[in-house]
Amino acid sequence: MAERPAAEAPAGAGCPAGVGRSGRGRRRDRRVYLRRYPLLFTLLAATRSRPALRLGRTVLVHDPQAYLDALTRLPLDRAAAGTVGGTAHRLGADGLLFDQEGPEHRRLRRALHDGLGPAGVARLRPVWTAVLRRRLAPLAAGEPVDLVPVAAELAGVTTAALLGVAADPVALAAAARRAAATAAAAQLPGPHPPGRARAARRAVADLSALLGLPADAAGLAGMLAVAAVNTTVSGIPRAVAWCADDRLWDAAADPASRDALVDELLRVTAPSPLLPRVAAGSGTAAGCPVRAGDRLLLVARHAAGAHRAGPDPAAPAPPRIARLVFGAGPHSCPGARLARAQLADTLAALAPHRPVVTRARADGRAALPGWARLVIRAGA
Repeated sequence: MAERPAAEAPAGAGCPAGVGRSGRGRRRDRRVYLRRYPLLFTLLAATRSRPALRLGRTVLVHDPQAYLDALTRLPLDRAAAGTVGGTAHRLGADGLLFDQEGPEHRRLRRALHDGLGPAGVARLRPVWTAVLRRRLAPLAAGEPVDLVPVAAELAGVTTAALLGVAADPVALAAAARRAAATAAAAQLPGPHPPGRARAARRAVADLSALLGLPADAAGLAGMLAVAAVNTTVSGIPRAVAWCADDRLWDAAADPASRDALVDELLRVTAPSPLLPRVAAGSGTAAGCPVRAGDRLLLVARHAAGAHRAGPDPAAPAPPRIARLVFGAGPHSCPGARLARAQLADTLAALAPHRPVVTRARADGRAALPGWARLVIRAGA
């Protein structure tokens, strides 16, 4: 396995001469996994040839059909420990559950449904494109840009507009990232330092206070803020780095190929690479028996074939495979359309500059594998 870099590395560090087009992007992107979850990444890589594999009471699911079946045919316990709902209960933040009721909650659910549809995305687009124009302008003058804070502001301003809150976008993004990171740390196996659970509860409370919504709406809003911000801050810089390393800017510049490139980059980066679930009843996954109470680790990046083939906009994976990174059926991500639009606009804004990565440092604390710093500069 590659090393776990603790400090910043210059562009191309760890990439030997002669690496192929897709090899360089894959090699760099692997660092985010090795930095954040080295043991888990090693386990998943070692078992990915098995469609599904039981390890004690945990079932690893790599196969695309088994992954799809687990999300659409197996009964799942939404409030079990280790799931999103279970984490909310354990931290004393019941308001984070999507099934909460109340007039404000129902109003917000309707607003989110409208806001994440085609018309809603079109209304939100000027909000994030304004951030892109302002934050990426230094590239034209030959100056470097760190893409991580750009993605954070983009995510914060979009989330604030979607929720209709007046929170500062940068502060909102920081609070959502902190809430996710502390919750993820509280879920890790092994001994926990004193105060870790308390820190997680405080981070959730801080996010709720920043949103400033009534109690019956704050839960859904907080959950959406955490999901939207963290997947965006993880996904966009990783996708841009892969695009730069594999020299895919021609495809990014062409509207006819950009959508295929977006799907391919989302497929290989899989912003939420692993979906933890708990079975509520018995069933099977790729012939592997599943019992009620079993923990399911659904490996989205393997189901979508991210480990097999790099991004190829000229011969993309079928949509039914590529879009498994967004889940499936009732468990599919409602923000998939928004994620595609934001990445497409980011690539379109960057393509004229043909940027290259000059500095990259993987994030060892974020909830999702990603970059703590990704500095780009206009290329030749």
